[in-house]
Amino acid sequence: MTSVQQQPTPGPAGAPDIHTTAGKLADLRNRLEEAKHPMGEAAVDKVHAKGKMTARERILALLDEGSFVELDALARHRSVNFGLENNRPLGDGVVTGYGTIDGRDVCIFSQDVTVFGGSLGEVYGEKIVKVMDLALKTGRPLIGINEGAGARIQEGVVSLGLYGEIFHRNIQASGVIPQISLIMGPAAGGHVYSPALTDFVVMVDQTSQMFVTGPDVIKTVTGEEVTMEELGGANTHMTKSGVAHYVASGEQDALDYVKDLLSYLPSNNRAEAPRFPATDPIDGAIEDSLTEEDLELDTLIPDSPNQPYDMHEVIRRLLDDDEFLEVQAERAMNIIVGFGRVDGRSVGIVANQPTQFAGCLDIDASEKAARFVRTCDAFNVPIITLVDVPGFLPGTGQEYNGIIRRGAKLLYAYGEATVGKITIITRKAYGGAYDVMGSKHMGADVNLAWPTAQIAVMGASGAVGFVYRKQLAEAAKEGADVDALRLELQNEYEDTLVNPYVAAERGYVDAVIPPSHTRGQIVSALRLLERKMVTLPPKKHGNIPL
Repeated sequence: MTSVQQQPTPGPAGAPDIHTTAGKLADLRNRLEEAKHPMGEAAVDKVHAKGKMTARERILALLDEGSFVELDALARHRSVNFGLENNRPLGDGVVTGYGTIDGRDVCIFSQDVTVFGGSLGEVYGEKIVKVMDLALKTGRPLIGINEGAGARIQEGVVSLGLYGEIFHRNIQASGVIPQISLIMGPAAGGHVYSPALTDFVVMVDQTSQMFVTGPDVIKTVTGEEVTMEELGGANTHMTKSGVAHYVASGEQDALDYVKDLLSYLPSNNRAEAPRFPATDPIDGAIEDSLTEEDLELDTLIPDSPNQPYDMHEVIRRLLDDDEFLEVQAERAMNIIVGFGRVDGRSVGIVANQPTQFAGCLDIDASEKAARFVRTCDAFNVPIITLVDVPGFLPGTGQEYNGIIRRGAKLLYAYGEATVGKITIITRKAYGGAYDVMGSKHMGADVNLAWPTAQIAVMGASGAVGFVYRKQLAEAAKEGADVDALRLELQNEYEDTLVNPYVAAERGYVDAVIPPSHTRGQIVSALRLLERKMVTLPPKKHGNIPL
């Protein structure tokens, strides 16, 4: 019998012949092109009409040109519920892969709101898990660009399972690789917990929102009316909740901030942050390398201890090129945290701000600084602490809301940190706040004080009122000039105790230095501490007072 060869079934008109090599290549090109805009050009135009980038455009704008390598572009969901089997867009709503930023490898994912509203389903979650595993295996920073409506309801509990897989990997990666989240639009439900577990959250003003339950649910359950922006906007999460670390003016500003941020961080916890050429390098004697900006520090502190000054002016004069990348600038403004460079090395800055609450520590400032100190310690970034603190902010609100427990977080963070720690006391260092702010007793390596430093249990006015209470009362009974006596006693107290020299005598500060020598002293200390080694007692983990 003669066999009959079956002829291939022709495809749709214009479709490539997939039974030839050329046709297979053409078919692949078509599929990959479709994956770039799985919901078509109309969906892209809708995103652009809102002044926003697509998920893919955000990746391309962030990474070095031509460096993006996509993973799982052809993945599709497997659900057959509620008619989903008839709607299986390529990529399943998230773009994942890896590339470089300033020549350094990073792993990345970007959620696509045009596909099922950016909601997370099984394959969507698997793609994110896969790129997270890749980042952790290779020791590369992970960047997540977030925008979406939470779990994909049609896929049921499997969506919740994949959320849990993502959260677990966020926790495994914490302190191992830098994790940075960008919120580029509304993010609801499970979409907000992964960013909350990462190291930095960047939001866009008037565009980003984050909330567990939206305004409609809140109104239904509680009757409370609130807008999306009031509930979970960028400024809300900067000034009230503390979730956001930077509020960008637009999407490109958010992406630029992430690029800058990465330049101060290592790729992982076993690496060092990138080094840059030092500006105004110091070689030889410090006094031979002083700049005009160094000398300006000698006249920066006011004569009156009650007159504020802007600590940013001190920070700027200590850092290379006056460049300071502030973190959470609009939150707890009585303390300043951020990154800079000294002698080309990345450093973290923690500084009291005398223009806000006189630099007092409160709940929000303590938590803001504690989080930053722990981040620096996790990624081998030395910490420079600038101290001008009259104490903890008094008040029933602070006490009732847990200043004891929450303030202790900053104590814990400094005591736990093993990176190089350099502390400079510029003016006030009173009471328990002196201990908290990177004191020698909490394990700081190099502690310096300016001649203007006032290191004591409390200020002269409070101390005299307490120590000489009876003497002042007797003077008042006798009709003596109590104000003159009080002033005399305050001057005596200040001359005796409110200065840096009592602490220097006991070795609590290593040196009292002219302010103009500060940058040189920091450079010398950083070079010394580069080889710092600490051996810790074995334990599973500490129990920070959360």
